[in-house]
Amino acid sequence: MKLQLLLKNQMDFWVSLAGLIILSPLFLIVAVLIKINSPGTVFFRQERMGLGGRIFKIIKFRTMKMGAENAPLSVAEIRKMEADGNDPRVTGIGRFLRKFEIDEAPQLINILRGEMSFVGPRPFNLHRIESNVLLKERASVKPGLTSLAFVMGDLNLSDKEILKYDLEYIEKNNLWLDFKVLFKTIFFILSGRSLSKKK
Repeated sequence: MKLQLLLKNQMDFWVSLAGLIILSPLFLIVAVLIKINSPGTVFFRQERMGLGGRIFKIIKFRTMKMGAENAPLSVAEIRKMEADGNDPRVTGIGRFLRKFEIDEAPQLINILRGEMSFVGPRPFNLHRIESNVLLKERASVKPGLTSLAFVMGDLNLSDKEILKYDLEYIEKNNLWLDFKVLFKTIFFILSGRSLSKKK
């Protein structure tokens, strides 16, 4: 188990480093498009809970209008808008970035820092974790760029269903499962199919 964790950590570090180098031209292009499309910052940072309950700031390309995340909406309302693809807070370029999951690419920085892994439970907003004590069980492993729950439906799943898949991943927690989740994630992204629409 310790050897497997060591291998996973090494893979996370070196693959994320290579990914950041290879994708640096894409990062520059996306940054320019975001600035042209909507005034504000290029990156969106938000506090999330990581391994052992430690708090870190997740990094994404900004896909919403500045300050939109502060709108007084419930988690259920936000999830419904995102699942329907009719979120008025999202910018034009933001919809494209979300469709191909490009907005998640800066999380390679979080992986390089050791705050995240390529595969693991997705890191939820802190207020969402506080509303469901059971979700704190997911903190026994590093949060992931993608997850078993993500490829099984994500936005179409209830918190209870997400927790079920997250706990299943934690229980199995092996590199073979990681590879399967990664390949499935890559397949959907390259085919242009939104993972959030997958049942």
